[in-house]
Amino acid sequence: MLPDSSPAQTQGRPALILASSSRYRRELLERLRIPFSTAVPDIDETPHAGETPEATALRLSVEKARAIAAALPPGTGRTLVIGSDQVATFDGRQIGKPGTHERALEQLQAMRGREVLFHSALSLLDTSTGQTDSVDVVTKVRFRDLPDAALDAYLRAEQPYDCAGSAKSEGLGIALLEAIESDDPTALIGLPLIALTRMLLAAGYSLLETQA
Repeated sequence: MLPDSSPAQTQGRPALILASSSRYRRELLERLRIPFSTAVPDIDETPHAGETPEATALRLSVEKARAIAAALPPGTGRTLVIGSDQVATFDGRQIGKPGTHERALEQLQAMRGREVLFHSALSLLDTSTGQTDSVDVVTKVRFRDLPDAALDAYLRAEQPYDCAGSAKSEGLGIALLEAIESDDPTALIGLPLIALTRMLLAAGYSLLETQA
């Protein structure tokens, strides 16, 4: 649960920790060209009974950030912890990561020609105040009505078994999609960077003005 490296303040900015094991979120955060460490939060991600997809995503994003903040050693300076969680919903039910080829194919077969909502929740916790800023960025995705052979071929090519919705929009999976509606193109990949940069700036974390 502890960061992969000791979080440190740089150039007067607080340390930054990404509370996630996702390589997709890590790669997205790297786009901002700012120093950060990663830590894997140990929490139960099971949805609560009667919980809406939005509520699940927001709750888990906050719990991830809090879990990492609570594990920091005493005396750690001001640290900003990023928590994020994504929940896809279709026909009123939540869609998780398929894990296997067979489950992924079942997901794509059920969603073809249909609209799926992706709730990408983001939380930024400031350890100096204990305050957390959270937001749910919703992306509407309409899948193309493709035959089983095409869906199977896609899955074997990209193997997106660790992705909710069984398709990587940043890769070949874009060929499965007919339309995407969102205020943030990075939200569907897993980490809404437009919302995150807004939160960081509001927290006094300088971005562009410190770039070389």
